[in-house]
Amino acid sequence: MNPNIEFAIITGLSGAGRSEAIKCFEDMGFFCIDNLPPSLIPKMAELATLPGSKVNQVAVVCDVRGGEFFDDLLEELRKLKEQRITYQILFLEASDEVLVKRFKETRRRHPLSEEGAIVEGIHRERRIMEQLRGQANIIIDTSNLAPFELKDKIRTAILKQDKQKKGIMITIMSFGYKYGMPLDADLVMDVRFLPNPHYIEALRDFDGTNEKVCDFVLNRSESRTFIKKFTGMLAFLLPRYVAEGKTHLTIAIGCTGGKHRSVAIAEEAAKFLREKDYNVVVRHRDYKRGK
Repeated sequence: MNPNIEFAIITGLSGAGRSEAIKCFEDMGFFCIDNLPPSLIPKMAELATLPGSKVNQVAVVCDVRGGEFFDDLLEELRKLKEQRITYQILFLEASDEVLVKRFKETRRRHPLSEEGAIVEGIHRERRIMEQLRGQANIIIDTSNLAPFELKDKIRTAILKQDKQKKGIMITIMSFGYKYGMPLDADLVMDVRFLPNPHYIEALRDFDGTNEKVCDFVLNRSESRTFIKKFTGMLAFLLPRYVAEGKTHLTIAIGCTGGKHRSVAIAEEAAKFLREKDYNVVVRHRDYKRGK
């Protein structure tokens, strides 16, 4: 069994932002499961470490919605240690006043409140969570955080925990210009100057992750020259973004339909950056459109 899998346990108080947190982990490339019974955590680890599994980062949300199963969480975490699987506990909390306000705004019932007594449910949950909070690697108070601020804090905290990686989270996104420019891009690269596999009948129905499409796009003199210059530019820019304190960067690579050229170049750029020990997530925004 390959133990090189990273687990993140997302937990904390109800209403403190667990749903936003798991979205952040998804953006960072984690395989995410919400409200997983603790007893299934070791089973998830076994599945992820099977030969051939491409899942090496897993984030699970465990909280009091699991009822009596939640009491087993600490024991199941001990089993992960026995399996030599690294894990981190992210604990989210907020003030009583903020939590009450959030529950009233969403008109949701606190999972531990009786007869709608939100404050009583919050206090009971704090007592239940006390021991787990004491074992958390990362504790974030979300009382005064907007969702995007919470995501930035999580990214920064996770990157600090992973000292083997460089302190910036990079998203490389392929896209099609015909579907519009991505609004959240920091850098945009247009690769429509490369020959288009769409006009090759044998390649048209495949996307840029296909080996033959990749060969067509990448193994050309202009492509090799471009990739060398493009990755050289990234190698120059990224340390300077890190020095300026930037924690997340989105690099968008576009072609006409977002299916062939941009996908192949995005994968090649991601490969280069991973070899440089950057944290990289790849998103192919449009490559399945029109299928």
